[in-house]
Amino acid sequence: MSKRMGLYPRVRVEGGGRGTVSQAGLVLLVETVRKAGLDSAISAALAPWHKPRAVHDPGKVLLDVALATALGGDCLADVAMLRAEPEVFGPVASDPTLSRLIDALAVAGPKALTAIRGASRSAHPGLGVGRYERPGAWVAEITDMPDLSTWPKGMRLIVRKERPHPGAQLRFTDLNGLRLTCFATNTQGGQLADLELRHRRRARCEDRIRNARDTGLRNLPLHDTAQNQIWLEIISIALDLLAWMPMLALTGETRRWEPKRLRLRLFSAAARLVNTGRRRWLRFTARWPWTSVITRAIDRLHTLPNSG
Repeated sequence: MSKRMGLYPRVRVEGGGRGTVSQAGLVLLVETVRKAGLDSAISAALAPWHKPRAVHDPGKVLLDVALATALGGDCLADVAMLRAEPEVFGPVASDPTLSRLIDALAVAGPKALTAIRGASRSAHPGLGVGRYERPGAWVAEITDMPDLSTWPKGMRLIVRKERPHPGAQLRFTDLNGLRLTCFATNTQGGQLADLELRHRRRARCEDRIRNARDTGLRNLPLHDTAQNQIWLEIISIALDLLAWMPMLALTGETRRWEPKRLRLRLFSAAARLVNTGRRRWLRFTARWPWTSVITRAIDRLHTLPNSG
């Protein structure tokens, strides 16, 4: 009688392996930092906090924490994920060095906050944003159709009809493959298209808040308010990178992936570090289902001009 193996193969586990980089997909955000010019911008902005004999650039220290937060970290100590891979992420400051920088920035208060925010604003991914007509979508006001006598005075009811995005599950209320969505507003005047756009942007804002809670905002890990204000700025940088990278490097459905999915499918992918001549290569296994997404995204980032 054969020995039962269970539902999964048995494997033996040991430490001491070399040459494999964990969370190697994070290089997508590292390259986004470079292309957006955020590395040079934040390094210059935090230069006043760079002590004469300090080994680590304060801007790099803060960016490392932002990258760890984008990866799913929720405290300063999670930067150890990057510290473990110096050949890919460079030298990463120790926890005491990191804590001293956060303390110094917290003591500086508004001056430090202004410097960090200014660096983030001066960096940009090179994309313009404009208003455009949405194909397959229509909007109309139906305030006079239902009985709104019990509603507050001045309320308006506006309906949007649109084709669900590719892959969306149709509902039994969808008519001829078109989805009807109503919203109420007390705004008087204005074009219906502008009101509808404002409403959609509000929904996007709620999505951003949910994503922020999944990117460090759920936890305020530091001791006092001033320190946690710096933590919030770090979260803001992480969220910028998580928004910029898909715009610059991904296409189609992958561009709409939220941070949780980006972490699971792209950032968590491991790779083998190979040195050939003067170059270092990260080789992702062909068995990972999203290796082609990672490699194509890196290629797109490499074709972009460097900011500035």
